[in-house]
Amino acid sequence: MTDRHETAGRDLVDVVTRALGAGLPAVQLRDKDLPGREIHAIAAQLRAATRSARALLYVNDRVDVAIAVEADGVHLGGVSLPVDVVRTLLPAGMQIGQSTHALDEVRASTADFLFFGPIHDTPSKRAFGPPRGEAQLRQAVTAARVPVIAIGGLDADRAAAARDAGAHGIAVVRAVLAAADPGAATRDLLAALR
Repeated sequence: MTDRHETAGRDLVDVVTRALGAGLPAVQLRDKDLPGREIHAIAAQLRAATRSARALLYVNDRVDVAIAVEADGVHLGGVSLPVDVVRTLLPAGMQIGQSTHALDEVRASTADFLFFGPIHDTPSKRAFGPPRGEAQLRQAVTAARVPVIAIGGLDADRAAAARDAGAHGIAVVRAVLAAADPGAATRDLLAALR
């Protein structure tokens, strides 16, 4: 997941491209504070990079930008448009992901995949309450009808526990973007998930 404020002053697209070169399978463009023109410009660059790397691109909340750059899908948060409304706007084949923080949200979702967390403490997810831990992640995976991606405070040391709890994958921000070597950090995360 992107956050251009976590790259230690480096260009976001360059950092992500280095991670893609190391095998990163998907990118979620999540820089929420940018106006439409700027988010579109970054999305277009990331679409070119993800296509070159044969990786997926999802755009957070901005259905218009996702459609404009032919992203693989959109990711919705708790205050986003409802999944069923977004589905009517998207071209066939585009996926919808949704953030969830409780089991009732997991059960109610009609998205194609879910993020669940925070699993561990992380500054970007403190507004959603205390960490859920691997036990609740396991419950979410069992309750879901679709793949569940673990999020929140994850790194290479914690990735295996999320996998063992049944997560389809993990989503990270700082573990890759803030790493001195984003490619090496990506390889470490992927190795931990194998």
